[in-house]
Amino acid sequence: MSPYVVVAAVVVVGLLLFVAAMGARRLLAPSAPTRAKLTTYESGVDPVGQGWAQTQVRYFVYAFLYVIFAVDAVYLFPWALVVRSSDLGAASLVEIGVFIGVLLVGLVHAARRGLLRWV
Repeated sequence: MSPYVVVAAVVVVGLLLFVAAMGARRLLAPSAPTRAKLTTYESGVDPVGQGWAQTQVRYFVYAFLYVIFAVDAVYLFPWALVVRSSDLGAASLVEIGVFIGVLLVGLVHAARRGLLRWV
């Protein structure tokens, strides 16, 4: 039997279980919709006014910096595994030093421009 047949069978069984669960929920769940139940619920506060709020730009900078440094940190893990398992020597340390140096230059640049201040 092909491995793809097994995978297809598991997918089909999963879909059938999902459809069965949704059908059972629809048949067995009580339903008494009222106007109060159909309104928007937000942490126990009644919805008042418009549902549109403007996000301040200063949050964007923190999110952007986080994404940059998080993606760079992801590259450090494979490097650490390769260095641990092989004898790459000083060349590998120089490469990661340059990599971390570029990260630090970016962080210093952001700090000098005042992007890391909250106010």
